[in-house]
Amino acid sequence: MAEVLEVIMIVSFGSSWPLNVIKSYKARTTKGKSLPFLCLVFFGYIAGIASKLMNEAYMMSIGSKWYVLFFYVLNLIMVGADLCLYVRNYRLDKESAK
Repeated sequence: MAEVLEVIMIVSFGSSWPLNVIKSYKARTTKGKSLPFLCLVFFGYIAGIASKLMNEAYMMSIGSKWYVLFFYVLNLIMVGADLCLYVRNYRLDKESAK
């Protein structure tokens, strides 16, 4: 049951990332974005993944609980995509300022 609740938390946090990535792609600007926030969330997901990988009890039952780690990795990928778009949009902002 604890893993199910954890997945609900991760899915709840992660459900906004695809929409955020689309918004960043279309906006083509960094206005309204926070690089420190994105980096902190990215680091948080890395810590969550490392926690799962270092947890012996979890790793022994990964065959039946793989979905928890899957959602951590999926969210990490989404935040990573948003970070990449931040870099792209930062360059676009600099070009348009010239």
